[in-house]
Amino acid sequence: MSMKLVIAIVHSDDAQAVLTEISKSGYSATKLSTTGGFMRAGNTTLLIGVEEAEVDTVIELIGKQAHSHKQIVTSPAAKGEGSVSNLPFEVKIGGATVFVVDVDKFVKL
Repeated sequence: MSMKLVIAIVHSDDAQAVLTEISKSGYSATKLSTTGGFMRAGNTTLLIGVEEAEVDTVIELIGKQAHSHKQIVTSPAAKGEGSVSNLPFEVKIGGATVFVVDVDKFVKL
């Protein structure tokens, strides 16, 4: 059976709950602190190696704990002529972005 690498990028607020859910189900993950997205907010990237048949299960486990929600933010005012004021607007944050890639070789030492 072929191995897959599940790469899940989750909001840092959800990271511990996702890790706990994955661990309770018998999977292990490598946790990386990352930054990115529209707001340059803190994220956590999880690397999870699984058999191909387990990919959907792992994605479901991530989805149970990685919830998206809306947040009101203000944009920084542009400098110069015609600058825009700091009007608040709503953005969706949280949730998870998941990539699944083939693994040519998996060795645990």
